[in-house]
Amino acid sequence: MTEHYYTEDPTSEIKELRFDVTYRGQLLTFVSVSGVFSFEARIDKASHMLLDAFVPSSAGGSLLDVGCGFGPIGLCLKAGCPDQSVTLTDINRRAVAYARANAARNHLHAEVLGGDLYEGLGTRRFNDIVSNPPFAAGKAVNLKLIREARDHLLPGGALWLTAFHNKGGESLKKAMKEVFGNAEDMAKGGGIRVYRSVAEECETACKV
Repeated sequence: MTEHYYTEDPTSEIKELRFDVTYRGQLLTFVSVSGVFSFEARIDKASHMLLDAFVPSSAGGSLLDVGCGFGPIGLCLKAGCPDQSVTLTDINRRAVAYARANAARNHLHAEVLGGDLYEGLGTRRFNDIVSNPPFAAGKAVNLKLIREARDHLLPGGALWLTAFHNKGGESLKKAMKEVFGNAEDMAKGGGIRVYRSVAEECETACKV
């Protein structure tokens, strides 16, 4: 059976790539791993655009990175805004292990949890939720990511997603607008866009 980066317990051979990245003046070292998105010696373009565009909804607030992979988004944001409380989650156990190792490698205090999307978070709410969503996992998973984000955002909090607009991103933006009542492009380039929806405007929104 073919394994994907959203496989809960991958059994593929472990291969590693080590690389450095500078984010908002902070030099970070990451190790990416096979069987986890994305296995490259760099941060993928869509995630990089989200990192460049992101502005916290609240100073010193809380952030959740859903589908964190080996941790580049959540850990970069922790390094760039050290007063933030950062939690990372992924269904892939290998991803969780490497995200934790990358946090320790860079002396970053971040919580890394295993679980499917918001599984295990209970009623916890955050100022911001960020994700480079797992398109290969299917439309239902991505709609669930958007729909359930509403229950895990504080008033005035925001959901940030990044995607190739013509390769599924447009449908994400549409779903975000249906759920939250608003969705805007925060950055665009090379076919990639960063979308943001704000929770405080979702009182009359429809459900997907």
